[in-house]
Amino acid sequence: MFPRLPLHFKSKIEIPSHPALAWLLAQKPWIVPIPGTTKLHRLEENIGAVNIQLTPDDLREINTAASKITVQGARYPEKLEQMTGR
Repeated sequence: MFPRLPLHFKSKIEIPSHPALAWLLAQKPWIVPIPGTTKLHRLEENIGAVNIQLTPDDLREINTAASKITVQGARYPEKLEQMTGR
Protein backbone atom coordinates (compact mmCIF):
# COMPACT_ATOMS: atom_id res chain seq x y z
CA MET A 1 0.00 0.00 0.00
CA PHE A 2 3.00 2.33 0.30
CA PRO A 3 2.78 3.57 -3.30
CA ARG A 4 -0.77 4.78 -2.59
CA LEU A 5 0.10 6.75 0.54
CA PRO A 6 -0.04 10.52 0.15
CA LEU A 7 3.35 12.16 -0.31
CA HIS A 8 3.01 14.34 2.79
CA PHE A 9 2.36 11.19 4.82
CA LYS A 10 5.38 9.36 3.40
CA SER A 11 7.61 12.02 4.95
CA LYS A 12 6.43 10.83 8.41
CA ILE A 13 7.64 7.28 7.77
CA GLU A 14 10.90 6.23 9.37
CA ILE A 15 10.36 2.48 9.60
CA PRO A 16 8.31 0.41 7.11
CA SER A 17 6.04 -1.02 9.83
CA HIS A 18 5.14 2.42 11.23
CA PRO A 19 2.25 3.34 8.90
CA ALA A 20 0.29 0.18 9.67
CA LEU A 21 0.97 0.38 13.40
CA ALA A 22 0.15 4.10 13.57
CA TRP A 23 -3.08 3.49 11.63
CA LEU A 24 -4.10 0.72 14.05
CA LEU A 25 -3.30 2.90 17.05
CA ALA A 26 -5.45 5.69 15.60
CA GLN A 27 -8.54 3.49 15.19
CA LYS A 28 -9.75 3.12 18.78
CA PRO A 29 -8.05 3.68 22.15
CA TRP A 30 -8.51 0.03 23.10
CA ILE A 31 -6.87 -1.37 19.95
CA VAL A 32 -3.30 -2.38 20.68
CA PRO A 33 -1.30 -3.84 17.79
CA ILE A 34 0.91 -6.77 18.69
CA PRO A 35 3.59 -7.04 16.00
CA GLY A 36 5.45 -10.32 16.09
CA THR A 37 9.21 -10.20 16.40
CA THR A 38 12.03 -12.16 17.95
CA LYS A 39 14.52 -9.30 17.93
CA LEU A 40 14.67 -6.56 20.55
CA HIS A 41 15.79 -3.91 18.06
CA ARG A 42 12.71 -4.61 15.90
CA LEU A 43 10.47 -4.24 18.95
CA GLU A 44 12.12 -0.90 19.71
CA GLU A 45 11.60 0.19 16.09
CA ASN A 46 7.92 -0.79 16.22
CA ILE A 47 7.39 1.13 19.45
CA GLY A 48 8.43 4.24 17.54
CA ALA A 49 5.08 4.16 15.72
CA VAL A 50 3.46 5.76 18.77
CA ASN A 51 5.29 8.97 17.83
CA ILE A 52 3.49 9.25 14.50
CA GLN A 53 0.49 11.53 14.84
CA LEU A 54 -1.98 10.94 12.04
CA THR A 55 -4.33 13.77 11.25
CA PRO A 56 -7.98 13.18 10.34
CA ASP A 57 -6.98 13.98 6.74
CA ASP A 58 -4.17 11.37 6.90
CA LEU A 59 -6.63 8.76 8.15
CA ARG A 60 -9.20 9.66 5.52
CA GLU A 61 -6.61 9.43 2.73
CA ILE A 62 -5.24 6.10 4.01
CA ASN A 63 -8.75 4.66 4.35
CA THR A 64 -9.63 5.85 0.83
CA ALA A 65 -6.48 4.24 -0.58
CA ALA A 66 -7.12 1.01 1.35
CA SER A 67 -10.71 0.84 0.12
CA LYS A 68 -9.41 0.64 -3.46
CA ILE A 69 -7.37 -2.50 -2.76
CA THR A 70 -9.03 -5.75 -3.74
CA VAL A 71 -8.34 -8.41 -1.13
CA GLN A 72 -7.78 -11.78 -2.74
CA GLY A 73 -7.55 -15.25 -1.31
CA ALA A 74 -8.49 -16.77 1.98
CA ARG A 75 -7.02 -15.82 5.32
CA TYR A 76 -5.73 -19.35 5.91
CA PRO A 77 -5.16 -22.39 3.73
CA GLU A 78 -8.26 -24.60 3.78
CA LYS A 79 -6.77 -27.19 6.20
CA LEU A 80 -5.91 -24.50 8.75
CA GLU A 81 -9.27 -22.80 8.32
CA GLN A 82 -10.96 -26.05 9.36
CA MET A 83 -9.03 -25.92 12.62
CA THR A 84 -10.35 -22.46 13.56
CA GLY A 85 -13.72 -23.83 14.68
CA ARG A 86 -15.79 -22.11 12.03
